[in-house]
Amino acid sequence: MISSLMKVTKTISIDVPGLGAKIKEAREADSRSLKAICKAVGMSQMNWYRIEEEKQSLPLETLRKIEEVLGVDFGVNLEGEGNA
Repeated sequence: MISSLMKVTKTISIDVPGLGAKIKEAREADSRSLKAICKAVGMSQMNWYRIEEEKQSLPLETLRKIEEVLGVDFGVNLEGEGNA
């Protein structure tokens, strides 16, 4: 008998007021250019500005990459984060 596996997913979204401003502040405190930071994160400058302006949602994976590249922790934690 062949068994199939089905994945069940859970999506959690939270509002984090002021996160865009915190990201901008951390970027401005960094000595690298926006172009260099965006390259390290793996995103376009246009998307970066949209995130700073809070005009688009931010996947958790991208937020973690931004934190890693800028060497900061914005204190955003989601329920069950890190649990598979």
